[in-house]
Amino acid sequence: MANIHVVLLLSPLLALTFCCLTFAADPASLQDFCVADSNNQVKMNGLACKNPAWVQANDFSFSGLHNPGNTGNPFGSAVTPVTVAQIPGLNTLGISMVRIDYAPWGVVAPHYHPRATEILTVIEGSLEVGFVTSNPDNRLISKTLQKGDVFVFPVGQNPGVSTIANVVFGSKPDISTDILAKAFQVDKNIVQQIQWRF
Repeated sequence: MANIHVVLLLSPLLALTFCCLTFAADPASLQDFCVADSNNQVKMNGLACKNPAWVQANDFSFSGLHNPGNTGNPFGSAVTPVTVAQIPGLNTLGISMVRIDYAPWGVVAPHYHPRATEILTVIEGSLEVGFVTSNPDNRLISKTLQKGDVFVFPVGQNPGVSTIANVVFGSKPDISTDILAKAFQVDKNIVQQIQWRF
């Protein structure tokens, strides 16, 4: 009978030990890099890695951000992405970059980044930027940036809920009706009617 009691007493200790070992991990990479192999059909958290012996300097570079994007569209903006599709060496690093060109009064449609923080730098001109906190406050935090200014958009914010309609049309203070009308390609009066309901 004594052996049974010992096993019963040790079992919770073993379970706790395995639990702790399961959650313990080094978030750092286990290799120097994982250049994306776009020809591999295996999908995981990122793309499969290219054989390190085949990696070249071009896997870590991109040319093209010096070219302005075409802003002749209904939004008056153009996004030039630099992601793993353009730089295979970004694979699994959790970082990317974009160039955004704006025509006067151009917008980028309201959006959020569920897996990354965004940092924005104004190179030329001025830009109104902001984000809305999650429910229930839906507080608009915004600022007009000038050349050389930087603004940070937190990753998806806290794990609370951000109901899109509440965030976009019920923020306090309101997001400009001009911005929302252009972003959603609707008349300003429609935006005002929706905002009035919130």
